[in-house]
Amino acid sequence: MGPVTQEPQDDQSRPISRWAPPASASDVPPAGQSSRDDLVDDERDTAEVPLPGMPGPVVAPPPAADTAPLQPAPPPPPGGSLPGFDGPLAPPPAAPARPDSTKRGRVPGPIWALAAAVAFLLGVLGGYAGGVLEDRDDMSSLAGGGLDPGSIETDAPLEGDDASIVKVAATLLPSTVQIFAEYQGVEDAATGSGFVFDRNGHVVTNNHVVADAAKAKGSIEVVDHKGRRYKAEVVGRSAVYDLAVLDVPEVKELDPASLGSTSRLRIGEGVVAIGSPLGLSSTVTSGIVSALQRPVSTGQTEDDTSYINAVQTDAAINPGNSGGPLVNLVGQVIGVNSAIATAGGGEGGEGGSIGVGFAIPIDQVKVTAAQILKTGKATYPIVGASVDVQAADHNGALISVVEAGSPAAAGGLKDGDRVTKVGDVTVTDGIGMIVAIRAHQPGETVEFTVMRNGARHELKIKLAAQTENLA
Repeated sequence: MGPVTQEPQDDQSRPISRWAPPASASDVPPAGQSSRDDLVDDERDTAEVPLPGMPGPVVAPPPAADTAPLQPAPPPPPGGSLPGFDGPLAPPPAAPARPDSTKRGRVPGPIWALAAAVAFLLGVLGGYAGGVLEDRDDMSSLAGGGLDPGSIETDAPLEGDDASIVKVAATLLPSTVQIFAEYQGVEDAATGSGFVFDRNGHVVTNNHVVADAAKAKGSIEVVDHKGRRYKAEVVGRSAVYDLAVLDVPEVKELDPASLGSTSRLRIGEGVVAIGSPLGLSSTVTSGIVSALQRPVSTGQTEDDTSYINAVQTDAAINPGNSGGPLVNLVGQVIGVNSAIATAGGGEGGEGGSIGVGFAIPIDQVKVTAAQILKTGKATYPIVGASVDVQAADHNGALISVVEAGSPAAAGGLKDGDRVTKVGDVTVTDGIGMIVAIRAHQPGETVEFTVMRNGARHELKIKLAAQTENLA
């Protein structure tokens, strides 16, 4: 199957987030809870129009390139898609300024060198300790949403000076699985990847890998790195975030993968992708983080389109890698491989890796998995407005319709407004706006920067919640 390029429909305005009464308080994650990629709408309404080409506010894709979900490897390709993101680390403390040699009481050079070394070491250790505390606080805050902090591994399995692709592979391969799912009545016709998420027998993968089997109550199995097969059942899934959590009791004997944080990922940082591309189990590829916060639309139909605030990587990702981990060089999962940009697969063919792959940030995975483990469903933020996802002028997101009684209406958003920022994120088009909204959680109040009749307005909109209701 070639790359996905869905033709625009007559109505090019699609809901950013369809208005619905807010979910009950128990279904809404606490305000301020961190999440990075986001989408909007249930499986039926989510993917308004897949974004042709590789969307992104920074770099446009090559003219012939398409953003396509990773397809399952043969047998017959199912309708799945294949294929984290962190902020910059604080720089190490600057070395002390060289003392003025004309002044008395000058400290000898070797002592200054020692002081600089100690300061640098303390800065590195302090940053690492702060990162560990941040991860632990993050996991604790998600406990009320369904995660058991005691079942999750967050400590980096490798030291910085001990990091290598060889050691990352040796550490993560035992926690990575291949997935076989029924597709259109054929067993094992859909294939993908996943990883052991916790010590309670849960595996995370992409929704598109298991969606057809879940709808048809078909068989799903996972295979570990030693070739052992285990029966799996779907706990819950999200078409909005293209994530699914499987219950596989027998994998409790496997070590869960360590979960990192996307808040400190840097462009240029080395990463490793692990999975089963083209059905080739336990495959390891490496590369770097090519870009962060890349708005990407994936999916083949309006029913399975997802909008991802993706980590972009040049690590080779191909059909069958879907759902597998993207890992940093200290052995922590920082993303879930989900989509690739393709330059065309040829007649009857399927596009492969061209060095542009996309992963769902692990921060979003934590939030969505916590919701699924608690209720079996995922919740996402909505504002209650429709945005033009086809406009290509990159001057902001054009609002088509604001629904009466919606959070958008209450916050002062109007038809014809052009949104240029959501929070501190610059928005250049409709896809970027959808992704920026979904980087927040229901209950948060977010500032929207809007251009209206040539004047700039700052609006505060409290995000409501919509819960996916998948069969």
